[in-house]
Amino acid sequence: MTARHRCRTALATLLALVGLVGCASFEGLQGSLIFRPTDAQLAIDTPALTDMQERWIDFTSTESGKPVRLHGLWQEAASGAPDAPVILFLHGARWDVTSSSYRFRRLRELGFAVLGIDYRGFGKSSPDRPTETLAYEDARAAWAWLARQHPGRARYVYGHSLGGAIAIDLASQVSDEQGVIVEGTFTSIPDVFSSFSFGWLPITPIITQRFASVEKVSRLGSPLLVLHGDKDRLIEPTLGRRLFDAAAEPKRFVLLEGGTHRNAQHADASKYAPALAELFRLPRNARDGLRDSP
Repeated sequence: MTARHRCRTALATLLALVGLVGCASFEGLQGSLIFRPTDAQLAIDTPALTDMQERWIDFTSTESGKPVRLHGLWQEAASGAPDAPVILFLHGARWDVTSSSYRFRRLRELGFAVLGIDYRGFGKSSPDRPTETLAYEDARAAWAWLARQHPGRARYVYGHSLGGAIAIDLASQVSDEQGVIVEGTFTSIPDVFSSFSFGWLPITPIITQRFASVEKVSRLGSPLLVLHGDKDRLIEPTLGRRLFDAAAEPKRFVLLEGGTHRNAQHADASKYAPALAELFRLPRNARDGLRDSP
């Protein structure tokens, strides 16, 4: 079963169950079907994981009133430079942060240190059921933690798929990010649903966890780089382009030839690495990493 078919099935299930549950339960059901959380540790790139260190972020949720512990993975920049720029990596649905280790490797080669986190309900993080609101709060807590742990270092936000919507929300709320990178992301959950073959079904009005990035992206105060694989069959490239069109300058859109929903970052680095360096005006040590990467 393809990723697109799994997503279609999940959203069809959402429609089928909406008449069977109350409003509060329906809200939780949406979160489960959109995030498809797991506490499984999926190690796609085991060698990359050996170079990473665990990090823990503790805070009290203003949304739930409960203590929260987020699990993260940290990897220093390949250069080892103490002033290397830092990326907060926000993963998409279904898999935990360990499944993004191969993306960390690429970002490290490009001159960045990386912190990736699991939202509540994923991996080793607190087991609360994830929702749009809670994921946004988790991202803000991780951003504040990075500021405390690495003061003075330039910080960027990177979001893949659903994580792209979380990244855009974060960047629209803060003023100290140096840039935003999103990969394989979308304008809103209703737009994703509408792009499927059964998108004509009248479900969009009842979707409350909308992840409406298209309504926030114009409020970013830093450069935006939108990456999308031209072979992405889950999130159509047209949705990434529409998100880009709604953003203010400075911005870049890079369509990566041969890129799917999972491998776009690796499909054609020669295309997006120069755009990244120019758009974010990276310091010399990061630019060296960009030139040396394959």
